[in-house]
Amino acid sequence: MRRRDFVTLLGGAVAWPFALFAQQAVPVVGYLSGRSVNSEAPLRTPFLKALESADFIVGQNVVIDYRFSEGRDERLPVLAAELVQRQVTILVATDRPSALAAKAATNTIPLVFHSGDDPVRSGLVQSFNSPGGNATGISVLNNQLGPKRLSLLREIIPQPGVIAFVVNQNSTSTPAQLQEMKEAAQAVAQPLLILNAAIESEIDEAFATMSREKVVAVVFGASVFYQVVADRLIALAARHRIPALYEWREFVVAGGLMSYNANRAESGRQVGTYAAQILKGAKPGDLPVVQSSSFEFVFNLRTARALGVAVPPMLLARADEVIE
Repeated sequence: MRRRDFVTLLGGAVAWPFALFAQQAVPVVGYLSGRSVNSEAPLRTPFLKALESADFIVGQNVVIDYRFSEGRDERLPVLAAELVQRQVTILVATDRPSALAAKAATNTIPLVFHSGDDPVRSGLVQSFNSPGGNATGISVLNNQLGPKRLSLLREIIPQPGVIAFVVNQNSTSTPAQLQEMKEAAQAVAQPLLILNAAIESEIDEAFATMSREKVVAVVFGASVFYQVVADRLIALAARHRIPALYEWREFVVAGGLMSYNANRAESGRQVGTYAAQILKGAKPGDLPVVQSSSFEFVFNLRTARALGVAVPPMLLARADEVIE
């Protein structure tokens, strides 16, 4: 089986000949992601459930054509062009780089995005309330959560020391993240070590530097690439015994220490809800961009014990989920 055939099967999509779908006028959803198949699941699963709730059943009256860049943003324009050439009914892009690639590929095919940045500033829409054009979606604004993440991490540090901030220098959102984190650290006189990691070998180098510089904790910046290599980040943090804070709950479920971000299940459902409305005739430009209002702090107590981290009871009391 070819890889493209495999990913088309995900979520229950049946790989019937496209000619048959075309004859039956079944809509095709072009699904574009900068993640891997596995790391996309937290968004894809609630997305599919939302479609089903709106009576769109994959393999019966809708088909989904998936494209994953596996953390390589440079591939996204080509993948977006493939979906546009296929003349899909609607595009769904579940991260900022994918959304920008999809928007650049077409201004006519409806687009529903999930973005971790300001979609107005990015040029995806004209405004939150009246997007205009062919796009609408969900804005998580997770690039603006740096101060909160830094504050949470500082609560478990037993003594003052340097905190590392690891970013993907190839991400277009990195400059904004850096400015925000530097300002947050300066406000509380927190020494900060900036490290770049855009490929796996640089991740190893970053941890070697953290160990050499004796950092007391690390925050990972917002990056789709880090979601693709989550297991590696978690394993290295455990090996070097460095408390780490990550973007998403899934890192913590897999063994990471802590995370703070929007609720992706809620975001995925909203993307699916908007996609269904557009499939039923709504215009994306008339659907206001939804800003995430639900955030979750997740803590892995088992990992804290393994690292020898003393956890303040008040911190645990504020956690939305504690993994034991």
